[in-house]
Parts: sequence; structure tokens; C-alpha cells
Amino acid sequence: MVAVQTSDWNPGTYHRFRGLRLRPALDLIRALPALPEGDVVDLGCGSGLVGPALKTFGKPLSGIDSSPAMLQEAQARGCYDSLHQMDIADWTPQGAPPALIFCNAALHWLADHNALMPRLASYMASGGTLAVQVPHQNNAPSHRVWVSLAEELFPGQVDLAHGPGVLRPVEYHQLMVPLGELSLWETEYYQTLDACSDGHPVRRFTETTFARPILAALEPEQQDQLITAYEAVMDKVYPAAADGTVLFPFRRMFFTLTV
Repeated sequence: MVAVQTSDWNPGTYHRFRGLRLRPALDLIRALPALPEGDVVDLGCGSGLVGPALKTFGKPLSGIDSSPAMLQEAQARGCYDSLHQMDIADWTPQGAPPALIFCNAALHWLADHNALMPRLASYMASGGTLAVQVPHQNNAPSHRVWVSLAEELFPGQVDLAHGPGVLRPVEYHQLMVPLGELSLWETEYYQTLDACSDGHPVRRFTETTFARPILAALEPEQQDQLITAYEAVMDKVYPAAADGTVLFPFRRMFFTLTV
């Protein structure tokens, strides 16, 4: 039923919903203020989907990601001046402070945002902007059910403490208002997922991102068992229309911090 999860990201399965994943990044770009002199850093660039839009700023563009497969895809886009394979948690700027640190759907994989956000802000050029988008979907059935079923079916086998997480909006506000000019908002996207011949569309959307560390901790037969149980719940919570499409609300949190 499912390919065994590996430690690297799979660009093909990730790109299955590429338009839906790209839209929040473009919305974040449209909300950016004017930028000072300096480079643009795409932190957690993945396959470089947002690279062409970031390159329109006319500034040197670098991409940072830990996935060799994703970076190979980003390289093929031809819009990055440099690409660096490393854990984004370990990244520090080399050379002049950047004008923009742009991070779309990546920082929720890092721990201790109370320390992370001030550290990233400290790297910025004067007048530069830290721009972040993170999924804020963990309490929705699409995400919560992966966790609850893994705990029920395979207690103790999945380290759920190290999954993606974010602070509450009020906590980001309290943390970052002293650091600069903050704009903070949420958007709930009502996404229409196409019919899938190989599983429930919500399962196919979430298994390549949120559910990756959960599935990676299980044996293939356990993955199949978890997916079967998950899809039974999704059929009820996110029912398919007559043509097989599914309406899938997905909430995302955004902020820009100009220092």
C-alpha cells in the first residue's frame, strides 16, 4: 500500500500537490516590505519551487536544505546563485548580513522557537526582513489522527515529541515585537484535492510531510496497518465528492519581522 519511508525527502511525492504548497509562499512574498541591500536566503529551500519568485528581487539568492534529492531539483531550476546541503538548524550567514531570510514551511521542524527566532533576526541586515510561513494544522483531524492512531496501535514505537510544532500566535507576538516591526497573521486555505487512485487524498497530502517521521519509525507492515486505520477516519472526516475530490481546509501561520 505504501512505499517504505526513507530518511530523504521524495521530490516526486512532494510535488504531487505542488500548486497547493506553493500558494502560501507566494502569498508571503506579496506581503514583504521593501528590502535593503543584501542577499536573499531561502532557508529550507527544498526543491526550489519558490526560487523563481525570490529571484525577481534581483539579489543574489542562496538555498539551504538538508535533502540531496531536493537540492538536485533546486539546482535544475537554474535560479539559485548557490545551494548548500546542511541542517537548517545549523545555518549561519557567511559574509554580509542578508536582506531577506525567507522560510516557507520548514521552521516548524526545528525545536525551541523561543531561541531560534531571535537568533535568525540577529543575522539580518538593518532594515532586512525575516519572513516565515508554518503549517498551523496540528490540531486538525488530518494531523491529529496520525498521532493518536500511532500511539494507539504502536505505543512507544514512535517518538512523537520530535515532530513538527509551532508556538501559539500570541507567543510569537510576545517574542518578536521587541525585535522589530512584526506582521503576524493566519490563513485557512480551502484546498480541493484531486481524486487519488492510490488512497485518500488527505492521506497522500500529509504522508509526505507531517507523517514522514511517524511512518519512518515503523516497519512496512505496520505502515500499512496505520495507513488503513487513518484512511478509514479520513473517509468520514473529509468525505469525497462524487468525482472523488476532497475539500481540505488547511490553516497556515505567517509572519514578517523587519529589524
